[in-house]
Amino acid sequence: MSTYPLSHATHGAPPPVGPAADVPYLVTHLPGPKAAEWLARDQQVLSPSYTRVYPLVVARGYGSTIEDVDGNRFLDFTSGIAVNSTWHCHPEVVAAIVDQAQRLIHMSGTDFYYAPEIELAERLAKLAPGSQPKRVFFSNSGAEAIEAALKLVRYHTGRPRVIAFQGGFHGRTYGAMSLSGSKPVHQQGFGPFVPGVSRLPYDCSTQAIDELFASSVPPDEVAAIFVEPVQGEGGYRVPSPGFLPMLREVCDRYGILLVVDEVQSGLGRTGRMFACQHFGAAAMPDVICVAKGIASGMPLGATIARADLMDWPHGSHASTFGGNPICCRAALVTLDLIERQYQANAAARGDQLRVGLESLTVEFRWLDGVRGLGLMQALDVSTDGQPDTARRDRFVQAAFQRGLLLLPCGAAGIRFCPPLCITAEETATCLAILRETAAALAAN
Repeated sequence: MSTYPLSHATHGAPPPVGPAADVPYLVTHLPGPKAAEWLARDQQVLSPSYTRVYPLVVARGYGSTIEDVDGNRFLDFTSGIAVNSTWHCHPEVVAAIVDQAQRLIHMSGTDFYYAPEIELAERLAKLAPGSQPKRVFFSNSGAEAIEAALKLVRYHTGRPRVIAFQGGFHGRTYGAMSLSGSKPVHQQGFGPFVPGVSRLPYDCSTQAIDELFASSVPPDEVAAIFVEPVQGEGGYRVPSPGFLPMLREVCDRYGILLVVDEVQSGLGRTGRMFACQHFGAAAMPDVICVAKGIASGMPLGATIARADLMDWPHGSHASTFGGNPICCRAALVTLDLIERQYQANAAARGDQLRVGLESLTVEFRWLDGVRGLGLMQALDVSTDGQPDTARRDRFVQAAFQRGLLLLPCGAAGIRFCPPLCITAEETATCLAILRETAAALAAN
C-alpha cells in the first residue's frame, strides 16, 4: 500500500480536470486480481517482442495520473514514453479530437487536401529553428519520420552514405534500425541492414570524424549525419556544448546535411521547443524529425526540412494515414498548450527535479550521473562505481509497487519524462517516493 495518499476519494468518481490530489493511491497488491486476468489473456495473443516493464494494466488516464483496472492510481513520470505532454486526456485536446471526429476522420492527405494538415504544417514550419522556409512531410511515428528523412537526404544529395552515433536510437523499422546503435537486441537476427551507415562515438571530436573520412568513408559520398541532440533510449545523454556546432561545421565544409532526431527531445520536453536550440544558432539542422509529444498521444510524426531540400517528385514518398485530420487537430491544440504554458513549466519543474535527484546521489552513493535538460532527466544506478542493470530494474519495480511509474534507459539509467505540465507538488511526491525506494533497497 502507498504511504502517500492525500485523501480517500471514492473509487469511480469522475476524474479531476487537473492533476489528481490523491495520487499515488493503491487499493490492491500489484498486480491486482483484474490485472492478473488481463495479463494471462495478453500472454496468449500479444507479440513477445513488446518490452513491458511491470504488470500495469491501464484503464484510464487523467492529469498526471494513471488508473489501472483494479482502481489503483499511479503518478506517471513516463507520460507514455514522453508522448502525453499535456497530461492524459487534456480536456482541450479531447474536445478537438471529438469535434474533428464528427467532421472528418480520414481522407488521406497524400491524395487530397484538408485544412488541419495544412494548418499544422504551417505551424511546424514556423516553429522549426532557422530563418529559411520549411516544408513538412507527415507520417505516423518517429521511426517513419526518420525513414522519410533517410530517403530525402539520399535523394536530394545523390549520395549513398550516412553517419550515425553509438548509443543512438532512431526506431525499429529497417532504415531507422540500421541507424540505431543503443542495444544489440534491436538488431540481433534481423540482418542484413540498410547499407552505407557508419557510426561514431556520441559527443566525439572533430578528429574522430576526420579519421573516419581519412580511413574509410569519403566525405563526398556522405548524404547526412543523423544525431539526437539528447540521446533518448541510449541513456538521456546530453552532449558537450560544442558537439552539435562542430557537426554543423563539418556538414557545411563537405556539403553534408544535418538531420536532428527530436522525436523524444522535441516540442518543449527540454524547456525549449527543440533541444537543438540549447546549443545555439551554430547548431541549426537541415532536417528535424519529430513525433511522440506532438499530438498528446495520437499517432503522428513529422519530417521538417528546408523547403529547397524537400525536392523529391510527386509519388516518390507518401503515407496513407500520416497527417490524419484528427491527429492534426490534436497536434494544433497540443502545440498551443506547450507554447502558452507548458514549455516554461518544463524548464522550472526540470530544475526542481534535477536538484532533488542530485540530493539523492549525496544520500545514496550508488545513485549517480544525474543529467538532462528540462523534463528529460536521468540518473544511473551502480554498484562499486559500475553500472548495475539488475539493481536499476529492481529500483524501477520497487517504485512501481509504491505507485510511481518510471522507465529505464541506457545501461543502468532511470529516465524521468513526466507530462510537461507536472506540478511542483507532484514533482516533490516523486522525489519522496524515490527516497523511500532507495532507502528500502539499501536496507536489503
